[in-house]
Amino acid sequence: MSWGQEFWASFVAHLKEEFSVGDIGEKINEAILQVKSYLMIGDIRLLITDAVIVTWIAVAIFIVLFGIMTARPKIKPDTKQTFAEMLIGLLVSVGESFGLTREEARHICPFVGTLAIVIASCNVISVFNIAPPAKNIGFPVAMALIAITYVIYASIRFVGIKGFWASLTSPLPFLLPFKILDLIIKPCSLALRLFGNVFGAFVFMEFIHIVIPVVVPGILGLWFDLADGILQAVIFAYLTTYYIGETCETAREHFEMKKHAPKKEKKNKTKESAEASAV
Repeated sequence: MSWGQEFWASFVAHLKEEFSVGDIGEKINEAILQVKSYLMIGDIRLLITDAVIVTWIAVAIFIVLFGIMTARPKIKPDTKQTFAEMLIGLLVSVGESFGLTREEARHICPFVGTLAIVIASCNVISVFNIAPPAKNIGFPVAMALIAITYVIYASIRFVGIKGFWASLTSPLPFLLPFKILDLIIKPCSLALRLFGNVFGAFVFMEFIHIVIPVVVPGILGLWFDLADGILQAVIFAYLTTYYIGETCETAREHFEMKKHAPKKEKKNKTKESAEASAV
């Protein structure tokens, strides 16, 4: 057999092996399972999963990229600086649209922007056929708890403890248990939305890689790995900003109504007194 025939026979054999489906369930199950290891620090044993390692790698890469984009700002911005300023301006505009002042929107911009960058970087790393951290439910839950904690902190910072309490008891005090329940449901919603979308896309892409391993995964990956990963980060940041704006706006409306209520009552009494005098 000549060299060309040997090469062709080997190529066909590998191609058949690549397209052989096998046990789809077992292969997807292997992809879903977490890779676990332990880091020993003295007598303390720390659990390290693939989600933790991938998060470190993804965040480190994007820190470098955004560091390059924002390094040495110029009076006449170049393309990188313009893009970074557009992202910041967009986030500030979103905050203002939810009832925050420009100063408040600029204050939350670094945290909410960082949250979005971390989630986006961890999601789009699946483009390189690396399992995204959000397929581990622990990652979305951690992000959601951080987000809701910041929502409470920022709300108290902007409207004070009285304002935050007013947002929980407005418009009627008996709504307090439901508002507290809402604070519990919000992080659950954030976590499950992120987990469901990323996990579903991950399983779907694994299925495509197994069944149709050539060309199609690359095309579909542009949406499920790249666009959808960024979209989920945008939605997460959007809702976090909305929750802060909602709390602050409700508190301010409560204070505004309370401020004008005595005046209205006094005006009504004066009107009644004048009518009585006329009679």
